[in-house]
Order: sequence, then structure tokens, then C-alpha cells
Amino acid sequence: MTHGAGSDPLADRERVVTSLSRASGALSTGAMARMESEMPWFRELSAADRSWVGLIVQAGIKGFVDWLGAAPAPHEQGPAGHALATIVFGAAPRELAGVINLQQTVELIRLSIDVVESNIDALLSPADSPAVHQAVMRYAREVAFATAEVYARAAESRGAWDARLEALVVDAVIRAEPDEALLSRASALGWGIHGDVAVVLGPVPLARTDNDAFEEVRRLARAAGMDALCATQGDRLVVVLGGVRDARAAATRIVSMFGAGPVVVGPVTAGLEFAHISARAALSAQRAASGWPSAPRPVTSEELLPERALAGDGHARRHLVEEVYLPLCAAKGLAETLAVYLDQGSSTEGAARVLFVHPNTVRYRLRQIADLTGLSPTAPREAFTLQIALVLGRQSGR
Repeated sequence: MTHGAGSDPLADRERVVTSLSRASGALSTGAMARMESEMPWFRELSAADRSWVGLIVQAGIKGFVDWLGAAPAPHEQGPAGHALATIVFGAAPRELAGVINLQQTVELIRLSIDVVESNIDALLSPADSPAVHQAVMRYAREVAFATAEVYARAAESRGAWDARLEALVVDAVIRAEPDEALLSRASALGWGIHGDVAVVLGPVPLARTDNDAFEEVRRLARAAGMDALCATQGDRLVVVLGGVRDARAAATRIVSMFGAGPVVVGPVTAGLEFAHISARAALSAQRAASGWPSAPRPVTSEELLPERALAGDGHARRHLVEEVYLPLCAAKGLAETLAVYLDQGSSTEGAARVLFVHPNTVRYRLRQIADLTGLSPTAPREAFTLQIALVLGRQSGR
């Protein structure tokens, strides 16, 4: 006998549903027993999580029975999509999606369906078994789509939450507001680096979305053995790098991800809790970077000390006075030699005539200055930094 498009292939649907409903408890128990023996990850779950998985299995099997009862014909497949997801997964807490991954969920659903299918012939008459086997396949397909929807929603929600959390961490670094929650929030984002940190600032790339840019920055950082936290603040892209050995080398790894314009990197600091020190120097350097149009890309905040000092950065002024001017004053003859050398247009012979010494003496002192400060008076850019340090030191009266 053939069935029409609207006919019911089951001889007695109500009797079939009743038989399956009575056996649902035994089917659930059988599925749990097989999971215990065949799925190592299930045995490693806590007792609470195993019980939640059991509820999902029970809901899935009961959902099939209810679905079968609500589907009078093959082309009318009962609840699906969000409704079916609610039936199967509604009993379990949302946090379970973070304990069991998508692959494991597919495994337990496949096993549950297999348990149901393997018992159909024993539970039902030969006349009804073929139709129920087909119904199981349709139901398994619907559950598969419902499972994907659950995990897609969870991933979307988790991604949005992670983005907000990452923005909070970066904002705390920029605002110099490190609190006890900073490290725990960073850890929740997967920040596993406990080494030195540097902050990199630059223009936002115009050709990429935030998510694309952030993912690429993280990929480049991971390839270099570093960690990265990213956020945009207006037209500025902020990247906090962890596991940094050399600030310029670290920034060079990701400089291609910034838009056109200066890219600056702050000094290396000892851990995320001190990253605000690097951020403060980088912010000051970014504001002052326009004063050096030919600056390298990336440029360190220390290389922009003269521009920062001229822009009113007190930290830069103090650094130049304490780390450059005062050490020169403490070394006999070096501050005077530097001043005369610069006043004479960086002429060794001219400085020697004014100081009444041999030109080789001037050259020797210039090397001493370079060794003491790390800045060579014979290099134009570094000579400019030394001259600003002299001016600031004289103004300080120290």
C-alpha cells in the first residue's frame, strides 16, 4: 500500500508514541552508560556537569517522542530551529556551552540517536519501524541545526563580551587606572604572558574592520612569541604587547596593521600592572610626533624626548635633565665641551680653539659624552636632543 503526500506512514501513531515514551527512561539510561564507556571526556566532567549532560540526553529523547507525535506527515516536521534548541538545551545552564565544545555535543547527540535507532525494532512492530527510522534521521538533522545555532549564539555573545572586556582593560591601561581586576580581566581574555609589556599607538587602519585588524594583530604577535590586547579609541589604535624584549622590534612586528601616520611605542615595563607607564610615554610621543616629520616608523617615545619636552611633557623634561644634563655636569669638562661644540656649529676645530685644547681632546670628550648619555654629539638628531637637554638643565637651575 502506498501513501499520499498527506497520509500518515505509521499504522498507529498514538501507539508508537506511547511505546517510545514508556521506553524513554531506559533509552536515556542506555545512552548515559554508553557515554560513560565510550567517551573519555565525559568521564572527566564534574558530577554536576555530567548530570546536566544527562538532562540534555533525556530532553533530546523526549523531544524526539514529542516531535514524532507532532509530525503527522513526513513533510510536516514539527518544531525546529530555535524552538527545538529550547526543547533540547533549555534545561542546561548557559555555562555548559563553555564546558562542552561543539564537537563533544555532536558526539553525545549522535550516540543518543544511535541508541534510539538501535532499539526501534525491538520496541515497535515491523510495520512501524521503517517510518520511525526515517523520522529519527529527520529529527537528527533538525537537532544538528539546533546545536549549531546554540553554539553560534554562544560564540557571538562571548565574542561581544570579550570585545567589551578587552576595551575595558586597554582603557584602564591608557587612563593609568590599574586595579586588582586588571590582571584577572586580562586572564579571562587569554592573556598568558607575565613578562615585560609595551604599548604601541598609531592611526586606525581605514581598510579593515576592528575585528579583522585585531585578529591580524594578535596573529602577528603570536607568531613573534608575544601576547596582544587591542582597542580603538576614536581614530587611534592601541595595542598592548606582552612578552616584549625590545620595544622597537616588537612594534615593528605589527606596524603594518596601523593606518598612515606616526606609530609610536612606549618603553618596556615590568608587567601589565605597570603598562600605564608605557602608555603615558606613548601618548605624549604621539601628540608630539608631528614635530619630527622624518621620524622612523615605528618610533620610540625616548627618541621623541625633545619634541615631548617642547610640547610641555614634564616627564620628558625631567628625563632630559636627570638622565642627560646632570650626568654631564657631574663629569668634569663634558658639559662645557658639549656647549662649546654645539655653539661652534659642531666644529671640532672651532671648539678646540675656544677651549684652548687639542682637537683630539675634543674628540675624546665627545666620545665620553656618547658613552655617558647614549647620545652622540656628532649625529645631528642626537645633537639636537643634547642641546635641548642643555637648555632645560640651565633653566632648571640644578
